Amino acid sequence: MSEKENTVQEEVVPQGAPTEAPQAGPDLSVQDLQGLKTIIDVASSRGAFKPNEMMSVGQVYGKLEAFLSSVSQQQAAQAPADGA
Repeated sequence: MSEKENTVQEEVVPQGAPTEAPQAGPDLSVQDLQGLKTIIDVASSRGAFKPNEMMSVGQVYGKLEAFLSSVSQQQAAQAPADGA
């Protein structure tokens, strides 16, 4: 009987070898997030979410609202510093 050897081939990348350049990802601005918040408001007022989905939607909405509030406060704090 012959025995088969398991061989593992590893890709060897020499040091200093060029790697793939990071591709620019899609932009997502604070205005986009505010628009998303508005979309959630409209969708929920129109009954687009099932009752069992409301908890998940509410959790995401709460995080989004907290983030936007934090960004707004940071921008307000930076505004007087920029105007000086």
